[in-house]
Amino acid sequence: MPVTVYTAVMGIFKDIKYYFLSKKEKQLQKKLQKTTKRSFSNNTTKQIFGQGAEVTLNSETLKIIEDVKNSVAAIVKKTNCDPEELLEYIKVSKTPVYKINNADKLLNLIKEEEGLICEKEGLEGLYLSLITGQGFKFKTEPMFIMRDGNIDKFYMLHNFYRWYSLKSGLSGFEYRIQKIFKKVILGDADNIIKTLSMEDIISVKEAIERDNEATSFVLDYTKQLEGSKNVLDKIKNDGGANI
Repeated sequence: MPVTVYTAVMGIFKDIKYYFLSKKEKQLQKKLQKTTKRSFSNNTTKQIFGQGAEVTLNSETLKIIEDVKNSVAAIVKKTNCDPEELLEYIKVSKTPVYKINNADKLLNLIKEEEGLICEKEGLEGLYLSLITGQGFKFKTEPMFIMRDGNIDKFYMLHNFYRWYSLKSGLSGFEYRIQKIFKKVILGDADNIIKTLSMEDIISVKEAIERDNEATSFVLDYTKQLEGSKNVLDKIKNDGGANI
């Protein structure tokens, strides 16, 4: 079922982001130090681990993050953050957008919410391909799925920002990492973390950061639009994707 931006995003950061980055920082560091592999890299980030220290070489990541922020700000200004215009931008950029009756209920069956749906495989991919009319296939590319009707602009902006980060090549949206991320959110975080490799831990932390960046942008935009006094009330009181 759809939830507020506050519940969906701020709740994740309270329960998950701080879990990784704060409460379990020492535990994660010990795990990384014990590994025989002393470095890890993905498409934008390289991390090197030494005795008691972690050095992150991510100048390219930081540049892309800044470019995403500036680009989305320009698009939002041009479109006045109109949800339909943002969806049109997404369509023109070759990411499919589907409007489906009861989309919230259909997506809830696979523990997804309206908005950006990252790449899916297996039975989830098959399910999405069937409800979107793509035919019988076990893998789907990133897409947007929404109900018909008025879309809350703040909810849409959060999803648009994440989509733009994905299209810009930032890490954290890969199928396997998103799958682990969902398990951590919905399951027993302690036991799941014990099974993760160094690469998985770092990659999940990046997935968390992508949500963090989107949330920060939405909050900044809301403050500019309505004044900081009304920000939290606005986010808490609005519905999910639909008003």
